[in-house]
Amino acid sequence: MNEINNLILEMFNFDAGEPELIQHFIKVHEFAKLIGNMENISSDNMEILEVATIVHDIGIKVSMKKYGKCNGKLQQQEGPICAEELLNRLEFKKEVIERVSYLVAHHHTYSNIDGIDYQILVEADFLVNLYENQNDKETIQNTYNKIFKTESGRKLCSQMFIIKD
Repeated sequence: MNEINNLILEMFNFDAGEPELIQHFIKVHEFAKLIGNMENISSDNMEILEVATIVHDIGIKVSMKKYGKCNGKLQQQEGPICAEELLNRLEFKKEVIERVSYLVAHHHTYSNIDGIDYQILVEADFLVNLYENQNDKETIQNTYNKIFKTESGRKLCSQMFIIKD
């Protein structure tokens, strides 16, 4: 079994009893892989992207337990610690852990996106969230205009929600 599949199974265990969290990260992971492949990103960026999408919301359960809520700020605060512990235990490379930790700490911050891995993570997360939250057309169009930068992410969002470029 490869390390990505092993990480997915570890996150199934981490999020046991929370099928909505498992469903969410699986969908984000698949959309990110698709966009990453369509954008022809490097294998190093793809590894970071895949790992980040699998653990991006790892701070939700911890935030709920500690604070009784799990807004984006708390997820970004609590998530990197949990992600680093898990990725170290699974013996991921130091540079992967460092970048993934940064992405987990910033995945709800949409200004100063620095890197194709960060951009695709945000786009994939929005593709899933816009659907899961049943956002209206105006919200989807505004998000498309402000957030989606990759040609592939824009295409998928436009097709999925039938919005104008």
